Amino acid sequence: MINRLVSLIRKEFIQIIRDPRTLGITFIMPVAMLFLLGYAATNDVRNISMAVFDQDQTQASRALITAYKVADYFRLTYWVSSEEEIQTLMDNNSVRAGLIIPPGYGKTLHSGRSAQVAFVLDGSDPTVASTALAAAVLIGQAQSTHIIAERLDRLGMSNAVQPPIDVRTQVWYNPGLVTAYYMIPALIGQILQFLATLLTATSIVRERERGTIEQLIVTPLRPWELIVGKLTPYVLVSFLDMIEVLAAGVIFFKVPINGSLLLLLLMAALFLVTTLGIGLLISTVANTQQEAMLTTMFLLLPSIFLSGFFFPLAAMPAWLQALSYAIPLRYFLIISRGIILKGVGISALWGEIAALSIFALVVMTAATTRFRKSLD
Repeated sequence: MINRLVSLIRKEFIQIIRDPRTLGITFIMPVAMLFLLGYAATNDVRNISMAVFDQDQTQASRALITAYKVADYFRLTYWVSSEEEIQTLMDNNSVRAGLIIPPGYGKTLHSGRSAQVAFVLDGSDPTVASTALAAAVLIGQAQSTHIIAERLDRLGMSNAVQPPIDVRTQVWYNPGLVTAYYMIPALIGQILQFLATLLTATSIVRERERGTIEQLIVTPLRPWELIVGKLTPYVLVSFLDMIEVLAAGVIFFKVPINGSLLLLLLMAALFLVTTLGIGLLISTVANTQQEAMLTTMFLLLPSIFLSGFFFPLAAMPAWLQALSYAIPLRYFLIISRGIILKGVGISALWGEIAALSIFALVVMTAATTRFRKSLD
């Protein structure tokens, strides 16, 4: 039995090596996804281009402009001489924001009265606009507090500016709020899901297309031996991809691994059972490799949006949140982020581990049962 199984595994490895393009894509694609998601897929909004229309031209107006310039959120790219120029620049996507300081701004402040300025935003991109809006308000409030403090200091009442409540904030697990720290643990699950499912489904369908599956059926191999022999190489390839992404994330993005690496590998193996089962199920339905690829994309694309990979589940409608419980990737993302970022153990993740175990058992049982029937 062992000899038969080893021979089949060896044959499958030879088949993989004979297709260097697919093998190259298998190892290059995860790294490419890592850098794309690590650098491009970020919620951190910085360097928003801004135009300034300063009609006051005083020290006070320049101090306000400086307050916006030194903040990391805005980049002063244009000085304009009319509001129409700001609108034109926004229409051309040259700027996203515009600061309009009216004449007499400095004089109004000097007299102790409240001065008004206008801050206009391009709302066509809600993500950028909402961040810019919050930043603009906070910078304005900070500048207002600074001006009030200067006034009171001149009157010898500097203590009166102290706020009655001092909120000391502290961020755990990801103090710098780095998006890459959040995305890369999720990318591990996405790669395990996509590659394991696609490679498994297309590999078995390829045998059927070429007519070699019949040659395997007439051998002394039992159905379970055929399944194990076909799946083992792709388990190893998927694990190598996972380690590759994890190592690249630590080296290039400085992602901290705060939990047990062994536990992470064990949970990845558990999740891999589910993804291999899905690939095996697809192979019993698809008749061609193209059909297997399309079916894989059809089944896996919704999981990107319903697993918490990109978008928070709490912000979704209740019916979509309920539907997300049927997505195995949802549970693995909680596990991988919990282990890597929070350093938690089994006691904090037992609910997700139990759910993933049930998924693995049900999916693999259904896949192996249907695969045996298709062989018969």
